[in-house]
Amino acid sequence: MASTFVIVESPAKAKTIGKLLGKKYIVEASMGHVRDLPKSQFGVDIEKNFLPKYITIRGKGQIIDNLKKQAKKSDKVLLATDPDREGEAISWHLANLLGVDEDKPCRIEFHEITKNAILDSLKHPRAINKSLVDSQQARRVLDRLVGYQISPILWRKIKWGLSAGRVQSVVVKLICDRENEILSFVPEEYWSITAKLNKANSRENFEARFHGDEKGKIQINNKEECENIIKGIKNGQFVVKKVKKSEKKRYPSPPFTTSSLQQEAYKNLGYSTKRTMMIAQQLYEGIEIKGHGTIGLITYMRTDSTKISDEAQSQAREIIEKEYGKKYMPETPKQYKSKKGAQEAHEAIRPTYSTIHPDSIKGSLKDEQYKLYKLIWNRFISSQMSEAVMDTVAVDIENNGYIFKANGSKVKFQGFMAVYAVADEEDEENTNIPELTENETLKLKKLEDKQHFTQPPPRYTEATLVKTLEENGIGRPSTYAPIISTVIDRNYVEREKKNLRPTELGRVVNDIMSQYFTRVVNVEFTADMERQLDDIEEGEKEWVHVVEEFYDSFAPELKQAEEEIDKIMIVEEPEVTDIKCEKCGRFMVIKKGRFGKFLACPGYPECKHTKPLLEELDVSCPRCGGNIIVRRTKKGRKFYGCKNYPACNFMSWDEPAKEKCPKCGSMMVKNFAKGKGARLICLDENCKNEIPLESAKTDEESNDL
Repeated sequence: MASTFVIVESPAKAKTIGKLLGKKYIVEASMGHVRDLPKSQFGVDIEKNFLPKYITIRGKGQIIDNLKKQAKKSDKVLLATDPDREGEAISWHLANLLGVDEDKPCRIEFHEITKNAILDSLKHPRAINKSLVDSQQARRVLDRLVGYQISPILWRKIKWGLSAGRVQSVVVKLICDRENEILSFVPEEYWSITAKLNKANSRENFEARFHGDEKGKIQINNKEECENIIKGIKNGQFVVKKVKKSEKKRYPSPPFTTSSLQQEAYKNLGYSTKRTMMIAQQLYEGIEIKGHGTIGLITYMRTDSTKISDEAQSQAREIIEKEYGKKYMPETPKQYKSKKGAQEAHEAIRPTYSTIHPDSIKGSLKDEQYKLYKLIWNRFISSQMSEAVMDTVAVDIENNGYIFKANGSKVKFQGFMAVYAVADEEDEENTNIPELTENETLKLKKLEDKQHFTQPPPRYTEATLVKTLEENGIGRPSTYAPIISTVIDRNYVEREKKNLRPTELGRVVNDIMSQYFTRVVNVEFTADMERQLDDIEEGEKEWVHVVEEFYDSFAPELKQAEEEIDKIMIVEEPEVTDIKCEKCGRFMVIKKGRFGKFLACPGYPECKHTKPLLEELDVSCPRCGGNIIVRRTKKGRKFYGCKNYPACNFMSWDEPAKEKCPKCGSMMVKNFAKGKGARLICLDENCKNEIPLESAKTDEESNDL
């Protein structure tokens, strides 16, 4: 029986496609890359036009042998790796190893794992795109030139084991620059005045904020200026000067790209970029769904395009009309323009089958898979819906020549917000305003003045860093998550709650890179290099020429750095505790290790005693009365458990609170579920009492994932 051998990257993908294609097709996985530059050698021959030396990746020999045997037995070999630069490069390496002619139709690609998409790709095989391969090869060689030539300098001058990277160094510089902005920030004082007003014969208050006078906005810089304005107001009357009513439209966001998915998953679900991509990969490659079999639930998750297929758009519009009605469906289908340089052959991230509602398959998915799939489904469906309409009112209120302003809004028509609610930056300024008429006199209930200070720019979170990288054209969608993981793993950057801040080591390395390798850490230069890699992909530039042009100016920088950088010693003063070493009596110090902070005896190497650093809460265990301590799972997720474990196995994902439930007296925990606000929840299953926790801070208390 004639057979076609299809090679993909992962076993999950192979399993899903194998079930869709049937017995005439044999589908196996290469388990990712099969060849790469050697880890133990430089692997690039600069003298021979930067010729890369590829070797079989350790542990892949048996896999390659099995693929070769199957290829020989098959009538046709088709390479079905991922539809991007990296996937094309893997196909090229496989073709070379298996003796497949890369110039003949041997490559198929699809952006969703559905029967129709795969069958269509089988009808249109193509030759391997050498320009795409060259672009990936140029990236790989450039990264090797930077990493393997700067890193040894860092080893000799600072500390063994350090690394530099073409893109990771730019990321560290961005984080260091932001930290310097914060440290050098000088707060400036300013004041605000808020009037709580109500209509005559009404007890319902609304707020109006001081704006200025008839000439324009007035900045209140100090208490004296504030008091002078208040004096002028106290003897006057608040009179409505102008009421402006209007409609405001809110438009839906486009379906997800890689970066927008990472940002929204971080903000809405608390998922790190790495975790988001791992879950998205599972949804793309296929999951066993009751009643459907093994199916891929979303399109390819590495994309910078907002384009969607006509078929997917039609399916979405049918769902909208059926579930929400015609007024929720725009007359013409919505199209979104991708950013400049996006891969327009790709689609946005969307459900492969919009008819599969997240709630209908919740039982077949892990909780994290369900949440991410629901986020993607909601965003896609909402992107094809009508805009929301808001009734807005803007009121100017005068008192002795001073102007106060109040803004209000309410939803007139939900539109897309029925599926995907969004927060508006102006919402915080909006207030509920009663029906007002011009020249109406209002009663002053309370006048509040408040001192403020300007705030420094915030530290990057993973979400805001991804947004910055995308806006500046640094890296590609597939690289954001691994870059962030790398700088954290290298101890150049650390997470402080959910914020990213540079370590002392990161600062020292960044100082050297900024002084001696200015182009490597320059945002504009890195973005321009990304554009040149795109030009190679489009066949407009030769990859060797691009690499050569870079190296001609990079080589002198390497030489200068080697000659001029002196040996740098990084001495981190350990924090001394009041805990005595049980073996020698010295006060133990806090040190950082691979798995976080721990207690160590300062008498090392004479005394090598260490112990875990326990973060204790001032809360007693509800089961045994012992102290509650902070623990972490193997993956680093925070939870709370009893110090007497394993004798007592109490644990909670939510932080236990001091307060007891006023209804039943049981322990309460702090909960920060999105959309419900900060709450205290009773742990007793029969009670489940909830109390608002207004003073809590969600960014500080929620689990770090």
